[in-house]
Amino acid sequence: MNASVLIESFADFAKQKNIDRPTMIRILEDVFRTMIRKKFETDENFDIIINADKGDLEIWRFREIVDDNSEDIWDHDKISLTDARKIEPDFEIGEEVAEEITLEDFGRRAVMTARQTLIQRVKDLEKDILYEKYKDLVGEIITGEVYQILSREILLIDAEGNEISIPRSEQIHKDRFRKGDQVRAIVDRVEMYNGSPKIILSRTSPVFLERLFENEVPEVYDGLITIKKVVREPGERAKVAVESYDDRIDPVGACVGMKGSRIHSIVRELQNENIDVINFTDNMDLYITRALSPAKITSIKMSEDDDRVSVFLKPDQVSLAIGKGGQNIKLASRLVGKEIDVFRELGEYDEEDVDLDEFGDEIEDWVIDELKRIGLDTAKSVLALNAEELARRTDLEEETIEDILKILKQEFE
Repeated sequence: MNASVLIESFADFAKQKNIDRPTMIRILEDVFRTMIRKKFETDENFDIIINADKGDLEIWRFREIVDDNSEDIWDHDKISLTDARKIEPDFEIGEEVAEEITLEDFGRRAVMTARQTLIQRVKDLEKDILYEKYKDLVGEIITGEVYQILSREILLIDAEGNEISIPRSEQIHKDRFRKGDQVRAIVDRVEMYNGSPKIILSRTSPVFLERLFENEVPEVYDGLITIKKVVREPGERAKVAVESYDDRIDPVGACVGMKGSRIHSIVRELQNENIDVINFTDNMDLYITRALSPAKITSIKMSEDDDRVSVFLKPDQVSLAIGKGGQNIKLASRLVGKEIDVFRELGEYDEEDVDLDEFGDEIEDWVIDELKRIGLDTAKSVLALNAEELARRTDLEEETIEDILKILKQEFE
């Protein structure tokens, strides 16, 4: 393989990979200098001239002519008079010899190795460019086309043909994609896997919801409305706290839009996720009241260590505050950064409900006390939470919780 074929084939390959000209020349020179060092031990007295457009390559070796008996004759930048005159008969001691080295001088094996090295260098560079590109895009929305659906992830292709992935854990559980579908998600992270960058997207991240608001609500994009915090149960429910520094702008109204026009497209993108948009406030009591919407709170009591709060509601509001499977209270707790315990207002009682103390012969007293500790003092208030939420909020074992739920459900069958 001659120099022009090698360089032209490499130049074409580099252009396909969107490698710029200066970088392409630098890679070529690095590889040729590596070849020179392997053959001549040093590349200090060599000049390389490359014209990638024409496929031209010139390698020049420069040495000073010394007497045949000189002690410097073995230096890399010296050549004996006898050897110099084999190149040009009229050379004299002290002159500089410029000798052109061709690819053929390195041998066929070295040239083939160089070709493979050039291709590998471009592939490595392409991986580095891809890694840096997506590293800068972490937290931003991108769109990809589904090309393969696997059991643990779906693989997409971006606009430039790069492979990106959405693991099952980062998909909304209602997501159903087919090959060829266009999918939007945020770049969650970029990891190196076996020397190659793996771009991982997410549709369950709170940041995804935040970016959707930026896309749909101009006031959010322009910074007139600030999203203070987003909490989600992906595909089910979300709470978004917003604030405006301009008194003329209603942040909740702006985010929802006329007749829900702005938020509707976001809800549709998130598989009909129910989104509560609330006004942020530094008044913690008011913030908690808004966070537990649509339930109406009667009173609030903060714990001494300030990390737990007890809210009191009328019986018909307790289930609203807790929400389906405990979603509302769980999201409200995460939004305000405090554990919220819900209690029936003293003196109020739902005739169709049953006080937990009535189950004293079937449920141990210490278990009832543990449930009361988090505000659950009736059968219906316990049944409003699922087993997972009860396990998270109490110190009870899963088996104990299952037994409690079974006993309480029988009461209303």
